[in-house]
Amino acid sequence: MLKRPSSKMKKEAKAGSIARAKSIAPNVPARIGSTPATKYRGDPAIFGRLVDDHDKHRALLAMIHATGAKDPARKKLFKEFVRDVHGHAAAEEQALWSTVMRNPETTEFARHAVGDHHKLDKLMADAAARDITSRGWLRHFETLKDEYLDHILEEETEQFVEAEKVLSQKDQLYMRRVFARRKKAEKAAAEIKKKIRHAPLG
Repeated sequence: MLKRPSSKMKKEAKAGSIARAKSIAPNVPARIGSTPATKYRGDPAIFGRLVDDHDKHRALLAMIHATGAKDPARKKLFKEFVRDVHGHAAAEEQALWSTVMRNPETTEFARHAVGDHHKLDKLMADAAARDITSRGWLRHFETLKDEYLDHILEEETEQFVEAEKVLSQKDQLYMRRVFARRKKAEKAAAEIKKKIRHAPLG
């Protein structure tokens, strides 16, 4: 069995994720506060790597929310969030969910996670299509922020837990390597799509 990370390792992992977000705009505060309890933070396999990204995304969301409408850091941070989430989601589907989906016991968990990714794509495109310097932009951003935070909470507390049950330790370590390789490629190729969403999410 993979050794579970210590409290110190978890704190260091979270701090490292926040630091990666802060490197985009060092002068913007990243107040993410407490994060949901998860046994995976700091884990050396796939789930720990995914939580690393989630914590970076939590920090980016907090930083975007802390910017003013005319602050050039807002656009920079939002661009990083969208490109990083696109790369993360695509690599996660390739490294983890494509395998988990083939197991009847976990097919529904995998389908739900992938379905959430498509909803988030629409919300990111909607926010990207609107004037980021307008006072009303944050209202649309808040919808995206809330949906994303709900999504990663569900992954960390439910979907990862179920997926872990059907994966060997060797699988989990191998998936981390696949994820890291695919994330880099997918993020580099990510495009920021722009499309106003007129209908509620289904």
